[in-house]
Amino acid sequence: MDFLMSEFQGNLVWQWLVAFGVLLFVGFVGRILLRFAVRKLRAVVVVTPGRFDDLVVDLLEKTRFLFLFVVSLYAGTLFLSLPEVANDVLRTIFVIATLIQAGTWGNAFVAFWIHRSVRRKLDDDAAAATSLAALGFVAKLVLWTVVVLLTLDNLGVNVSTLIATLGVGGIAIALAVQNILSDLFASLSIIVDRPFVIGDFIIVGEQMGNVEKIGLKTTRVRSLTGEQIIFSNSDLLSSRVRNYRRMYERRIAFTVGVTYQTTPEELEAIPVLIEGIVSCQPDVRFDRCHFKSLGDFALQIETVYYVLVSDYAVYMNVQQAINLGIMRAFAQRGIEFAYPTQTLFVQGNASNDVVS
Repeated sequence: MDFLMSEFQGNLVWQWLVAFGVLLFVGFVGRILLRFAVRKLRAVVVVTPGRFDDLVVDLLEKTRFLFLFVVSLYAGTLFLSLPEVANDVLRTIFVIATLIQAGTWGNAFVAFWIHRSVRRKLDDDAAAATSLAALGFVAKLVLWTVVVLLTLDNLGVNVSTLIATLGVGGIAIALAVQNILSDLFASLSIIVDRPFVIGDFIIVGEQMGNVEKIGLKTTRVRSLTGEQIIFSNSDLLSSRVRNYRRMYERRIAFTVGVTYQTTPEELEAIPVLIEGIVSCQPDVRFDRCHFKSLGDFALQIETVYYVLVSDYAVYMNVQQAINLGIMRAFAQRGIEFAYPTQTLFVQGNASNDVVS
């Protein structure tokens, strides 16, 4: 008992023992209990996927041993009388460790929320999923910026002066990396305005393909021939982009040429004939069919119709069926398709010979 009441480095021995016991319990025993709790909760999460308990497990798994050790060390020193300098150092270490751990928890929370939201919206609304992914990046950036500033403030750094200095230096840096910043802001514009999203089929100039990824600097498109095309976001934003996924219906205009030997009665019947062929096709709305013009070697019949779905394969199937139907109908009625021909008239001294 006398030993426990003896003094060592300004504190009684029993106070040192209590501080050491708190250090062991909070640090090591707490770590063991934490791992046990995570293992038990993980078994529950497997049975109930997609629920809020997933977040609890993620946050517990992100709790670092270094944080537990700092907390246990600080808790143990509360039972001791230490010099003011030592107390200030320990308090600063505790605050910084808490800030870093809070940043880690916040990062895990944002990642969990973004992953869960994107998984729900990706099939129904790819644009919203893209926006959420960008929002998650911005949220993490803001979170860690706040953590760093608070950490520097606790280390005695004048944050106001630092921010002002960074503001001046930021201007110089912005001038040096203006192309990168241009692509970055273009990326944000694409995500917010959403002219296209992942999965859309777009045409930019002579390049076309499906959008695979919208990054901070570039957008990647998989072409029809298989290669990946990489566009700068600033170039995309300044280009005319045709988005075929946003097409609700497709307007089709085609021309059929018949020979000049076709009679007026047959020409009058052809639009009605083509209208019947077009109208009987599925997913099609007939617009018009007219004897359009007297061509160089053919009488031109123009037809316009709409395919009510955007799928290119559906359009090609419909056009193929219409072409076959027109060929069969013309063959039954003896109507001939025109092809390029010329008639040459040769004038002689005695008579005119005609050569075709």
